[in-house]
Amino acid sequence: MNTEIFPNSKIYENGYCVVFARGITPRELLARVTGRDIPPIFLSRSESDAVKAFGEDLSDDDIPDLDIEVLHSSKITGTDGPLIRAGSCGNWSFAIESEGPYLADVDILKSISRDTVVLAASETETAAAWISYLENGETLSSFDPLFPDNDYGKSPEVLERLTGHIEAIKNGDRTEAHVNAMRRIQESLDCAFPQNVDTGRLLAVRIAGGY
Repeated sequence: MNTEIFPNSKIYENGYCVVFARGITPRELLARVTGRDIPPIFLSRSESDAVKAFGEDLSDDDIPDLDIEVLHSSKITGTDGPLIRAGSCGNWSFAIESEGPYLADVDILKSISRDTVVLAASETETAAAWISYLENGETLSSFDPLFPDNDYGKSPEVLERLTGHIEAIKNGDRTEAHVNAMRRIQESLDCAFPQNVDTGRLLAVRIAGGY
């Protein structure tokens, strides 16, 4: 399996939800995700993993380059809601959530897509996957890549016309349906980023009570 683009199951072994939004900043993306102003903290992928693993038990030894008191006071070390990180590449911003399903919520996706275009995808630890495409608050495509003809969006032909993703799925190995679909869609929409795009420090927020 080719895992060169972000995200993928090699760097997020326990699953992920990702949202790509065109033409807005990472800070604006987080504001649309949270629905309120939450002061962000900057975390790398490894630091985010440490925060999720240790929570309020996080110590200076776990992430020596960060101020533990600032992290605790920001509530980002809490465990009662999703930890979301956001960055950008080219004309797109992205938000990534490891493991949890928060970013897959349809109302959140509609909010993010206001006056713009959104591509969202999720993959679980057991490889169950889902892809959605929205424009200005409307879900145009929403489907399991294993069954691309069963699309629950309002106008699935739009995404197919833009990307040809169904052809990419049907011409490939069925076990690689999600990978093949996302690669074709991301490359066609110009949001195929290198898999290390989220390695460094990005804006991060904890959405308390989000689940």
